[in-house]
Order: sequence, then structure tokens, then C-alpha cells
Amino acid sequence: MATGNSNASIWQIFGVFSKIGAFTIGGGYAMIPLIEREMLQRKWIAPDEIDDVVVLAQSAPGLLAVNMAIFAGHKIRGIRGAVAATIGAVLPSFVMILLIAMFFTAFRENAIVQRIFQGLRPVAIALILVPAVNMALKSRTKWWAWVITVATVIAVAFLKVSAIWIILAVLACSLGLAMAREGRSK
Repeated sequence: MATGNSNASIWQIFGVFSKIGAFTIGGGYAMIPLIEREMLQRKWIAPDEIDDVVVLAQSAPGLLAVNMAIFAGHKIRGIRGAVAATIGAVLPSFVMILLIAMFFTAFRENAIVQRIFQGLRPVAIALILVPAVNMALKSRTKWWAWVITVATVIAVAFLKVSAIWIILAVLACSLGLAMAREGRSK
């Protein structure tokens, strides 16, 4: 059952997620600050629930943007909200990619088009970094979590270690620590 503002209409949800989908450059992580702002501004989702939506979206298989739309839409209006949010988030990108595919080959060598894409890259990077920084600042992260974060960035970005191995290693270590603490408390 949806726990958000059930007064939000399906068309409002579709419209908000269409706007988010149309103006998000950089993928799912770039959507997070926009979704957060829109949901909080409209009081559709409580501030403490935003992080839950983000974590659920990251945990589920599939595209982050789609998962965010599904979980946020479901939180607002159940299954219908999830469908409206998902279609709204995906439709603008689909239309834009279709138009780009139809016309880009004629303009890809154009210096203005190349400069536009060069200018958009830093914006996309910033939009991806904002949610990570916001989540880190909001959480009461312990020193060791920061060490894991920095080590993961170094391992993936510079040493080209697969993120799968890092996730498996952290899961194994966390499970081992939890079992050791459980054993000590008995």
C-alpha cells in the first residue's frame, strides 16, 4: 500500500517524472537530486523515506532511473503510481534518443554540437556526485565507512577492479564481523 500523498493524481505523477526524465542528463544518479526535490516539495514522500527509495532502487536489478521511478511512484500511489512514474521517467528519454538517432549522424561532426556535449559532461558528473555527497553528509557514517568508500573508488576507478568483487568482499567481511559479534554476545 502506498504511504505517500494519495491526493496526487496519476497525471501529476506522470507529469513530474516526465519533467525529471526530460531534464536529467547523466542517467539514474543524476535523477536523484531532482526526484528528491520534487517529492519533498510536493510532500509526496517524507524526507527520511527518500534515502530508503534510493537504497531500494540501487539494490534492485535494472536501471536506477527506472527503479527510482517505480519505488517512488509506488510509495505515492501504489501500482498505478509506479506505472505512471516509470512511463513518465522513460518516455522523454526514449523520444529524445529516437530523435537523436534519426538526426545525429547529420550533425555529429558539427563543432557546435561537439561543444554542447563537452559542456554537458561536467554537468552530468556533478549531478551524479550530488546524491552521493548528500547521502554521506546526512548519514552518521563511521570512519571505517569512509575508508571503504575511498578504497572502493580507488580500486574501481584506478585499479580497474570489478565492482562485483568489491561487493562480494564487503558482504563476506560484514557477514563475518556480524557472526563474530553475535558469537561474542552469547
